[in-house]
Amino acid sequence: MFTDNVELTLSSGKGGPGSVSFRREKHVIQGGPDGGDGGRGGDVYFKVDKNTHTLSGFRRKQHIKAKNGQPGMGRKMYGKSGESADVIVPPGTQIIDAQSGEVLFDLLEDGQRVLFLKGGKGGLGNVHFKSSTNQKPDYAQPGLPGETREVKLELKLIADVGLVGFPNVGKSTLISIISNATPQIANYEFTTITPKLGVVDVGDFRSYVMADIPGIIGGASDGKGLGIQFLKHIERTEFLLYMIDVSSYRDIKEQYITLKEELDNFSHSLAKREYAIALTRCDTQDAKSINEKVQDMLDLNDINANIDKQSENYEYFIQDIYSRDSSKPFFVMPISSVSNINIQQLNYALADIVYKIKKGS
Repeated sequence: MFTDNVELTLSSGKGGPGSVSFRREKHVIQGGPDGGDGGRGGDVYFKVDKNTHTLSGFRRKQHIKAKNGQPGMGRKMYGKSGESADVIVPPGTQIIDAQSGEVLFDLLEDGQRVLFLKGGKGGLGNVHFKSSTNQKPDYAQPGLPGETREVKLELKLIADVGLVGFPNVGKSTLISIISNATPQIANYEFTTITPKLGVVDVGDFRSYVMADIPGIIGGASDGKGLGIQFLKHIERTEFLLYMIDVSSYRDIKEQYITLKEELDNFSHSLAKREYAIALTRCDTQDAKSINEKVQDMLDLNDINANIDKQSENYEYFIQDIYSRDSSKPFFVMPISSVSNINIQQLNYALADIVYKIKKGS
C-alpha cells in the first residue's frame, strides 16, 4: 500500500543511573567507593534508503523509541549505552513538527543520516563524589531523561519529469511503455489512484525518472477528484509534460487551460516550471485533424513557428534545446503509446531537456 503521510511520536533513550558501590576485598587496605557511571541513552536518527518508496511501514508504528542506557556497576564499570533507533525513510521525505508545522528536515540523498533526538546522559557513579570530608558517599546520579517529539512524515517523490493531465488521457499507458513502471491500466477515469515512478532508459548510459499522478480535473485545487492529494509529488520535478487527449469529449484548449489554472492555484512556482505538451491518442484521428490541433496549441502558446518535423505524416514542433524559451513549451508533439507513434522522439526529447536542466543551462 502506498502511504505518503504519517504521524509519529519519537523518543530517545533515558540515561542509565550511576552505581553506588564500595570496594570491599580481603587484604585490600585502601577500599572506598567504586560505583561506575550509567550508560548514555540511545539517539534517534533519520536515515534515507532509496530501496524504500513509501511510508506504509510506519502505519502500525505510532511510537518509536531508542533503548535506555544500562546502569553503572561496581569496580568503576560503565553501563552500556542504549542502542540508537534508525528511522528508515525514502528519498524525498520531509520531517515536519506536528505542533508548529515547521519543516525540520528535507531528506533527499540516499544514505543521508541525520541526528534528530539525543539520548539522555548517564548518571555519575558514587566514585565521583568522594572527598576528604565525604569518604563514603552513598548516592549517585540518576540518568537524565531522553527527548520526546511528535512529528509528521510527508513524502514527496523525486522525479525528473512529471506527467500532468485529466483522468484517462494515457499517462499510465505511456509510463508503462517507456519505463519499468507497471501501473494499472483500464478504460475508465481514475484508474491511477496512487503516484507511480518509472525509470526510463534512453541508452548511451542515459536515463531519467518519470512520475505519474492521478488525473487532475477542474476544481482539483478546491479538493475535487484525486489529483490535488498528489500534486505535491511533482513539486520536486523540474519539467512537466502536459498530456492532452485529442479523442476526449473535452476540447484540447479547455484541457490545457484547466490544467494550467489548477497547477497555478496549487503552487505558482510549479505552474512556472518548464514544460512540453503531448497530444495523446493521435491514432484515433487523421493526420490533417491532428496537425490542426498541433497548430491550435502553438497559437494558444503564442508560438510562431514553421513546422517542418514529421513522423508518419503527423507534424510536430520542437524548440532548439540550446536556445529554447523556457516560458514556451519545449515541444508540442502528437503521440500514441498503443501505436508507438512518436514515442521514440518523445523519449529522446525528454532525455535531452532533462540533461540540459541538470547541467544548469
